[in-house]
Amino acid sequence: MDKIVALCKRRGFIYPGSEIYGGITGFWDYGPLGVELKNNIKREWWKSIVYDRDDVVGIDAAIIMNPEVWKASGHLDAFTDPLVECKTCHHRFRIDHLPGVSREEKYYKFDQYPFPCPTGGHEINLGMLNKLPKEIKSIEPRHFNLLVEAKIGVVEGEKKTAYLRGEITQGAFVNFENIVNSSRVKIPFGIAQIGKAFRNEITPGNFTFRSREFEQMELEFLVKPDDRESNKWFEYWRKERMRWYLDLGMKKENLRFRIHEESERAHYARSAEDIEYNAPFGWSEFEGIHHRGDWDLSRHNLKYKDERAKEEFTPWVIETSGGVDRSTLFFLVDSYYEDEKRVVLKLHPKLAPVKVAVFPLLANKLPLVKMAKDIYHNLKEQINGMIAFDDRGNIGKRYYSQDEIGTPFCVTIDFQSIEDKTVTIRDRDTMKQERLEISKLQEYLKKKLS
Repeated sequence: MDKIVALCKRRGFIYPGSEIYGGITGFWDYGPLGVELKNNIKREWWKSIVYDRDDVVGIDAAIIMNPEVWKASGHLDAFTDPLVECKTCHHRFRIDHLPGVSREEKYYKFDQYPFPCPTGGHEINLGMLNKLPKEIKSIEPRHFNLLVEAKIGVVEGEKKTAYLRGEITQGAFVNFENIVNSSRVKIPFGIAQIGKAFRNEITPGNFTFRSREFEQMELEFLVKPDDRESNKWFEYWRKERMRWYLDLGMKKENLRFRIHEESERAHYARSAEDIEYNAPFGWSEFEGIHHRGDWDLSRHNLKYKDERAKEEFTPWVIETSGGVDRSTLFFLVDSYYEDEKRVVLKLHPKLAPVKVAVFPLLANKLPLVKMAKDIYHNLKEQINGMIAFDDRGNIGKRYYSQDEIGTPFCVTIDFQSIEDKTVTIRDRDTMKQERLEISKLQEYLKKKLS
């Protein structure tokens, strides 16, 4: 994991937020390459979920909504985590993340007591939950709300409390009637959205995995309130979302489904499964498939009128909710490869931040530079994605530099190029090179990159 973090900082994928002022825990900035990778992931998701289908429409809802939305959805009451504070180092932790702790109903059972604080060798003091005597093996935890407060208004003392959204989901539900009335959608149909969300995470960590500001890509798929119908769609989206990650190059052995136990399901979930990745810090969830039932629409008093069947009902919702930042992190981890000579990000060409790099063999030979520049500008017009130009240092170092950021193909213009109008194309993964006529270059690269 240290190598991934170092590469991200060094090559411009991800930086600590506000770093020149000491940073701020749980917030990250995406650099020139990071934003390209992240946008490519979002673009492929949107294409798969919206553009390639006839039964899904997209929205972009506001980050701040009327606080009544969060009251109706249950987030003000149920969007909480169990909290414990170590009185020695004053770090706070989710109690269910500590060793030797299991959950049963609303109580937490302790297999060992006392147990060590995760930040040091000292024994943790459960001060915020009151002192836990050695003979007591369970306790009802105190909770705190994860929603981030915001103040709306211009006059101090008269500002109203609002919340930065803790999930992007509710934007789809509060716009349900607007979407049905303004579109041609019929049940079953989906509402897709990509957007930022914010949570008061107790223990941000594992690089960008657990952050306080993050981005989600979600689909709310509405179906008839019928067990057979909803189970069919749940299974469909479960397989579809796993297929999407595999098609974009994630290794099958690094992915798995994990079914939520009843005690850990969200307050709205009838059933839930996670897609987990075998990260350096253990199996970790980065997308959930949830059967939300009619919880959300019923809480907002919304129904669907089926004009053909002459019936009215509250649809059930099958949700797929993926983390953009977590997906970005795991695509980086999964593609990372190194040997004694080089470091390579073997990213799928659709996700690679830079699609093609163009090199003149020598930077001090004007005919080579001019031809390389012409090819570079031509590719920028024809290839969908970032094209790079590099004439620094020797050609071998340039190849390895592009390998490290995941560029699938490098095009080199040499002296033979001037004579016969051919170039050398180098493949990132195999390092094999082949000669190709310049007139066929665009067609070749478009085919390879798609």
